[in-house]
Amino acid sequence: MKIALDVMGGDHAPKNPMGGVKLALEELPQIEKIYLVGVPEVIEREMQHQGIPQSAKLEIVPAYQVVDMNDSGLDAVRKKKDSSISRAVDLVKDRLADAVVSAGHTGAAVTASLIKLRTLPHIERPAIAAIMPSRSHHWVLIDAGANPDSLPGHLVQNALMGSAYARHVLGRENPRIGLMSNGTEEEKGNALCKETSKLLRTTPGINFIGNVEGHDLWETPPDVVICDGFTGNIILKTSEALAHAMFGMIKAEIMSTTRSKIGGMLAKPAFKRVHKRTSADESGGMPLLGLNGITIIAHGGASAYAMKNALRMACETISHQVNPHIEAAISQHLLLHGHL
Repeated sequence: MKIALDVMGGDHAPKNPMGGVKLALEELPQIEKIYLVGVPEVIEREMQHQGIPQSAKLEIVPAYQVVDMNDSGLDAVRKKKDSSISRAVDLVKDRLADAVVSAGHTGAAVTASLIKLRTLPHIERPAIAAIMPSRSHHWVLIDAGANPDSLPGHLVQNALMGSAYARHVLGRENPRIGLMSNGTEEEKGNALCKETSKLLRTTPGINFIGNVEGHDLWETPPDVVICDGFTGNIILKTSEALAHAMFGMIKAEIMSTTRSKIGGMLAKPAFKRVHKRTSADESGGMPLLGLNGITIIAHGGASAYAMKNALRMACETISHQVNPHIEAAISQHLLLHGHL
């Protein structure tokens, strides 16, 4: 497997992307090559600083422009053609790499991937799939931020893509699909929810269970929760911020007295297990489903450990043949509706 890494993308670039490379070389033998895309002098200096040896598995691909967070996604692609994200996606487009991983500007990654790789046949818009935790099992949130404005048909395609991902990557035999709304009753929700619900109830091949609301997500959620990218991104960022705040509050309370410190020491292994289950670093990144290629979007503040896991997720997405499964699901859907 060959991965193109946007070394210049992220809040802590190039340090953390290269730290992820160092861990990946030690732990992910399935990777044949990592293309290190960015400013060569910067990459070489970071390799020396972290003690990353020269390897046949590493190849530096020059890219001298960096996308600023104030750039629009379209401007980042059109005006900065020599940016690290554009060059990294080019490697996938040219079939030199099997996937691209970036912790940089999400809009630029989505736009570059859409323009250069295009979508799979009959897919109108790609969508970000985030793997989310709950008390019972992990689940897929789609769309987690690619398309703030969506139509009902786009959400139906999200359901098909999310179902294929849950079935073939998470191992759910008949994934349960829920539609994010402000109540479980059919009459609840805005116009988008109501129209999408009507479509999903008549869509063969989707195990649609109806609407879900906020408290369902963390107790016993369905395998896939679909929504527009605006709603999904708010859910994603709010849940991550809440988890971080809760652990901070718990730590402060534990450290407040000698007695609670002793109890905290005894409970430390349990806290670590919960942190591991809820940490975004464990998944590392989110696949942008529906593309004629593979793009993994990592968090801007991703640690080196998270970047290693983003590289691992790229490998899993390749090995599970997610794109052919999505194509098959879309084709079957269209065939049953007489559009093929």
